[in-house]
Amino acid sequence: MPAPDAISCEKLAKLIGTPKAPIVLDVRRAAMREEDPRAIPTARLLSDDDMTPSAVSGLRPSLGGQPVVVACAAGHGRSQGLAALLRAAGVAAEYLDGGHAAWVAAGLPTYDPRKIGGRDGDGRTLWVTRARPKIDRIACPWLIRRFIDPRAIFLFVSPQEVRAVGEAMGAAPFDIEDVFWSHRGETCTFDTLIAEFGLAIPALDRLATIVRGADTARPDLAPECAGLLAASLGLSRMHTDDHTQLEAGMALYDAFYRWARDATEETHNWPNSAKAK
Repeated sequence: MPAPDAISCEKLAKLIGTPKAPIVLDVRRAAMREEDPRAIPTARLLSDDDMTPSAVSGLRPSLGGQPVVVACAAGHGRSQGLAALLRAAGVAAEYLDGGHAAWVAAGLPTYDPRKIGGRDGDGRTLWVTRARPKIDRIACPWLIRRFIDPRAIFLFVSPQEVRAVGEAMGAAPFDIEDVFWSHRGETCTFDTLIAEFGLAIPALDRLATIVRGADTARPDLAPECAGLLAASLGLSRMHTDDHTQLEAGMALYDAFYRWARDATEETHNWPNSAKAK
């Protein structure tokens, strides 16, 4: 059983991918990361310089008052020490019981942070795509914020300016033709992100099929495709601001993800069993 200031891998895995996920800080030594570059989803990679008391004072504002989980190689001194330092600074912080080694041994999802492109001065990843998003351009930001970088910044611009803005701002263009993060064959950009980051887990694979069907006019791929398309088109007509629409879409994909993870076998009928006598 984990210590009172520890969190188990199983509990953290249930939180990741949801709006209630804590901030994960990966404090493994550089040599450990070189040996195994995979990271826990959403993990922010910290260096030795980030482990000092003075550095923690600078780190605290970027945490936004959210709970924190610190993960080192095996859940020993580095993660416990930083978690204790954060708690002393008023941050709700735990360390990951067993650390990165226990996470990987349990077969839990990881992602490859080496695939990430540009970042801003605060370490947030930057992405740019076409304005007026519908399906893939909402699904991809949801995936990035829930499994890669919760602080990711998304820029929506006119289609002909996506590449130019990407070059000027150091942002990764996505969901336009002839860029790395885009459709490949019959799959969509959401599929590409999952494949490249190594996030193929059952719930995301199930959700990817729905996104693919809704985004590429193939509603036959899954019964839920038509519902996602209808909801996405409705949101696009409710909101004129792309970022407001993105925030509304985050809740939509949160619901689809939780269904894909936890509720695919559940049905609903009327009358209920208490009255059907």
